[in-house]
Amino acid sequence: MFIKIKVYPCCKTEEIIKKSEDSYEIKIKEKPEKGLANKAIISALAVYFGMPEKNIRIIKGFKERNKIIEIL
Repeated sequence: MFIKIKVYPCCKTEEIIKKSEDSYEIKIKEKPEKGLANKAIISALAVYFGMPEKNIRIIKGFKERNKIIEIL
């Protein structure tokens, strides 16, 4: 399954908001430096979907706010 996410880094709270069936907004505390935000996104999605982090990977948008994520 593929989902689209829009990331809001450097927020005070961490939150996942479902916009549609395959579209989410994610607010995270980490800064978008050295891949810290991407790791936080994967961790947050793993908790949200109740699966291990190895089943979630970023397909497109490693250095962008809009990303495409594959969930195995």
